[in-house]
Amino acid sequence: MRIFNEINLGNLRGDLFGGLTAAVVALPMALAFGVASGAGAEAGIYGAILIGLFAALFGGTPTLISEPTGPMTVVFTAVITRLIASNPEQGMAMAFTVVVLTGMFQVLFGLLRLGKYVTLMPHTVISGFMTGIGLILMILQLGPMMGQATPGGGVIGTLEQLPDLLANIALPELALAIGTIAILFLTPARFKRLVPPQLVALVLGTIVSLALLDLADIRRIGAIPTGLPELRLPVFSASQWESMVIDAAVLGMLGCIDALLTAVVADNLTRSRHNSDKELVGQGIGNVVSGLFGGLPGAGATMGTVVNIQAGGRTALSGIVRVAILVVVMLGAARLTANIPLAVLAGIAFHVGFNIVDWSFLSRAHRISGKGAVIMYAVILLTVFEDLIVAVGVGLFIANVITIRRLSELLSEDIRVVRDPADDNADFTGEERDLLRASGGRVHIVQLGGPLPFGAAKAISDLRLEETTERSLVIDLKEATYVGVSAGIALERALIEAQDAGIDVYLSGATGQVEERLAKLGIVGRLPENHVYSDRRAAIAHAARDAIEA
Repeated sequence: MRIFNEINLGNLRGDLFGGLTAAVVALPMALAFGVASGAGAEAGIYGAILIGLFAALFGGTPTLISEPTGPMTVVFTAVITRLIASNPEQGMAMAFTVVVLTGMFQVLFGLLRLGKYVTLMPHTVISGFMTGIGLILMILQLGPMMGQATPGGGVIGTLEQLPDLLANIALPELALAIGTIAILFLTPARFKRLVPPQLVALVLGTIVSLALLDLADIRRIGAIPTGLPELRLPVFSASQWESMVIDAAVLGMLGCIDALLTAVVADNLTRSRHNSDKELVGQGIGNVVSGLFGGLPGAGATMGTVVNIQAGGRTALSGIVRVAILVVVMLGAARLTANIPLAVLAGIAFHVGFNIVDWSFLSRAHRISGKGAVIMYAVILLTVFEDLIVAVGVGLFIANVITIRRLSELLSEDIRVVRDPADDNADFTGEERDLLRASGGRVHIVQLGGPLPFGAAKAISDLRLEETTERSLVIDLKEATYVGVSAGIALERALIEAQDAGIDVYLSGATGQVEERLAKLGIVGRLPENHVYSDRRAAIAHAARDAIEA
């Protein structure tokens, strides 16, 4: 595995234009997310630069643009709020330490080659989680859009203070926010391909606020530091370290999902294939460095990635160009951003939250699956009003229980006892049917087919072999492709109970993993040597002969 991402000069013009376009999109988003998080606009810029640089250098998706994203910002905002409430002096420093830990988790996920498993979550859970995050982001912008600070207490605090917010609306700032949202929603698609509407809204909103509303008390970003960020050494608290690690794990997993889903989008647009594990390492390094220098956490950003590709970007050079442009802006033009109204940034963040909501699935979830819709709505409510970890945990638990139940029902169709030689659903040969008839119905066949994971254990136990009236049982594993530990133990228990009931048990057709698993469980050793066969016909012949002689 090569260390660096794909960087070459073969597509220089396309990568330059891609990086330039991505930088134009990134600037207003970074400022908006920095302000929305509570860490400051500079934290958004630092995150966009540092994560973008190191993910471009060490990642596994050449065209991926990495920066602070809506979902990561929402979770990080909650982290900042909680840590500052518990430790006002060191809370912000501890929050950036969480970002460092987030990156370490992501590097670990990549080194353990967990990339291919990260996105294996039910769509109902992902959709509900993302929708909940989108709603949180929109709700938290209500205060700044009305010209006031975001109330404490997160979503619940904002909703409780909504009457006060409405009673003290600053109409000029509300007009700026509404105008910003209108530009973002109503800009024609053909114009969006020329100039990002976020930049248009940012520039127009600032000009209008200076030219027409200068006398009003407009809340603005203020001066942003123009120098390089200072190193922030990690800060831990004995009373908070456990919650910090959990927060970092959640942020790390969310960032992995966000980045890899965006990488799939990039693959589809460029007809290429990304390296999931390498991408997680790159994302992790970026977040570690971002946290050390006071930047927001981030991940692969769909909007930035798409505009980069559409503008011609094809290698990681486009991501490096984007970073270089942002550095120039930060060092030489940061003072120009001081007059940007907070209401404009709130409008941009509100639009991002709106786009995060999975409107498409929300509108048809109840038609696709009633149970899936219930899971999704439960995850949304828990995400918005309870806790992100609880939401995902509950959603995954319910989804897995439903899946296991359905899987057991499907597997039971390939797990059955055949008592009638004339059964049309049994694939017996003519000779095997004759042997079964000759036994006088005293030999029955237990057929186990397909994969037998833990969901098949219940179906095997439901056979109740010890309650059957046959003299001999042939357990046919010819069509079984896999046996899990739970299914194997259920089979062992059924075999023992049948033997205790005086039934002769024969085994046939076990090969490969099935044979190896049964041997390790000691199932084969419980049977006489001449009761284990590779051929079903031979097992039936032996069982029929013993049944007749008995």
